[in-house]
Amino acid sequence: MTETDEDRVDALFHALSDRTRRDILRRVLTGEHSVSALAANYDMSFAAVQKHVAVLERAGLITKRRSGREQLASGDVEAVRAVSSMLADLEQVWRGRIARIDDLLLADTPPIQE
Repeated sequence: MTETDEDRVDALFHALSDRTRRDILRRVLTGEHSVSALAANYDMSFAAVQKHVAVLERAGLITKRRSGREQLASGDVEAVRAVSSMLADLEQVWRGRIARIDDLLLADTPPIQE
């Protein structure tokens, strides 16, 4: 992976590490929402929700557009699929390492004598 790829992965995991951001992402994946409508769902300030939306946007998980005075946010399904694919790749690496450890442990185990 290049440094740019690593930075993108870091941004994705950072964005998804927060429960509120994951909830915002779920909401905007179902359709476009104004940031003010999103903010009404949380017991925090509008500015705090705006910051969460900005983190998701920087990670490429959502896009925003202006419509008059409102900022409308929508989820990027392809970005979510990319995260899913990346996690599947990491899982394969992990499973390969576990299988290798199993092989090494079995190779060191003396045969059972009856």
